[in-house]
Amino acid sequence: MKIRPPRLPRTRRGQRRLLQAVMAVCVLALLPSAWLYVSTADRLRTAADVPREQVAVVFGAGLWDGGPSPYLAHRLDAAARLYRAGRIEAVLVTGDNSRDDYDEPDAMHAYLTRHGVPATRIVEDYAGFDTWDSCVRARKVFGVNRAILISQGFHIRRAVALCEAAGVHSYGLGVREPHDVTWYYGGTREVFAAAKASLDVVFRPDPRFLGPRERGVERALAGVGAAGR
Repeated sequence: MKIRPPRLPRTRRGQRRLLQAVMAVCVLALLPSAWLYVSTADRLRTAADVPREQVAVVFGAGLWDGGPSPYLAHRLDAAARLYRAGRIEAVLVTGDNSRDDYDEPDAMHAYLTRHGVPATRIVEDYAGFDTWDSCVRARKVFGVNRAILISQGFHIRRAVALCEAAGVHSYGLGVREPHDVTWYYGGTREVFAAAKASLDVVFRPDPRFLGPRERGVERALAGVGAAGR
């Protein structure tokens, strides 16, 4: 059985209608991305002007041979610099640990300690399976109300928008990267991820795993206070 390709309209009126339909689909597809740009315009910062906050949240970005991928390492480098500069007091690392042989948070923890962040200032979220889950868990599980979010530039707007929707007053620090294949892939992926983000904001789904309240961030910040007395 042969599958016939769709026939294009032959009349000028039909062609005009087809063009209008294609344009409408493109506009609808780009609306979520436009919403992200508009809603986060005043929430993005550079390393030079990022405000002081108690907590930074670093989102997972994959592992290579059990250690952070280059993109994830750059996010962690930015967090370590903020800590050393006294801009933050604790770091919440959130990522995927759905398998025994894949543990983003522990790899992120180990990397930060090697780069000058005390282990007592690092808190792991092992169920940050996507950005929405990480934001909701930061608020509901770890009690984070305000945070600096750290990710690559193509992802940071979505992270800020979702964390704001989840109740975390956020500023985003976008880590710069060379425009390589990974960067272009990430930017393209964000067009589709923006649509999911808009649905997350509207319907507010529960994370894949919520779990009980954890006091790790409170303990990390209490340690800061104790050290200052």
